[in-house]
Amino acid sequence: MNLWRNFWGHLGTILHHKKLVRRNCFRAGLYKQGIMHDWSKYSPVEFWNGVRYYQGGKKSPNKKEKIEKGYSAAWLHHKGRNRHHYEYWIDFSNNSSEGLQGMPMPTRYVVEMFCDRVAASKNYNPDTYTDAFPLEYYEKGKAHYVLHEDARQLLEKLLHMLAEQGEDATFRYIRKEIDWKHSPKH
Repeated sequence: MNLWRNFWGHLGTILHHKKLVRRNCFRAGLYKQGIMHDWSKYSPVEFWNGVRYYQGGKKSPNKKEKIEKGYSAAWLHHKGRNRHHYEYWIDFSNNSSEGLQGMPMPTRYVVEMFCDRVAASKNYNPDTYTDAFPLEYYEKGKAHYVLHEDARQLLEKLLHMLAEQGEDATFRYIRKEIDWKHSPKH
């Protein structure tokens, strides 16, 4: 492992990702979230594990950590501190027989999740990215997502819109048509 190469490579990946998410969030009108997005990636557990398991800018170090250790301490830390990840919103139902469920997500975090997915798709697939890529990636794993139905519907609507109509139309829709007033308060 070349520590310096991994250090600079991982830092560059984070900075590029944050730039892409910031651009998307600003287009959506989420200025504070665009600036604050993923600050936990600079915490020691996330950053140094990212350096240790860095695989180049096209693969997540969390996946390599999980393969080696059976879990990713960086990911467990990250998802527990960033509300734009649906995993942050998983909790036990009030009805104990129903087990874990996705809780309602405020709309602004569903939109940030969309912005994050688009940016991650561009970051990890710079040569092959199309506006259909985030939807295709989502479709591969959605059967396993514990996501509240309202959040699922909005995320899927935005991903389909992106794939079918492109970024300009999707961000225009987000800015002009999303009903931010009826979002759960958190």
